[in-house]
Amino acid sequence: MSKKEEKEKSQEPIASGKETASPEAQNPPSGTSARTEKSENTDEDLADKVDELNDKYLRLYSDFDNYRRRTLKDIGDIRKNASEDMVVKLLPVLDDFERAIKAFDATVDAQALKEGIILIFNKFMTILTNQGLEQMKTVGETFNTDFHEALTNIPALNPEMKNKVVDEIEKGYLLNGKVIRYAKVVVGS
Repeated sequence: MSKKEEKEKSQEPIASGKETASPEAQNPPSGTSARTEKSENTDEDLADKVDELNDKYLRLYSDFDNYRRRTLKDIGDIRKNASEDMVVKLLPVLDDFERAIKAFDATVDAQALKEGIILIFNKFMTILTNQGLEQMKTVGETFNTDFHEALTNIPALNPEMKNKVVDEIEKGYLLNGKVIRYAKVVVGS
């Protein structure tokens, strides 16, 4: 019997104080077995849904785990090969240094060797600058702990040089605006 029919029967008025016996009321065991069958069917449906959802969950978990492993592997590969582009760009500089070393034996003109080394240095700096490297300006600048590391203080020669960088011991560098090496400086006091 459908839920709609059961609802209609429960809403029927009772005539003259007497209850009329319905076929289900006269035969309770068959009604009970119908409810039992429905509950068994419902239990089976719920069990099927639970199994289906569990299967979906396991597949989703497995897919996510595979994705995570693949991503970690890709990140590892990227880290390994991240410097490849930079190394390829620096290989011509390495070749130039090898040629310069050979030239030391073949020439006695120190000025020509110096010019060659300066050309190699400029080529090297151009490659690094194109990658985002820049040198910090230090001498004459106000001392700033965000960019400078004071190795020592010396008396300032004039009042304008007080708390300013007087000398640079080691250059500082920025890579894409981030400090990668602090400048080691001497500060006037």
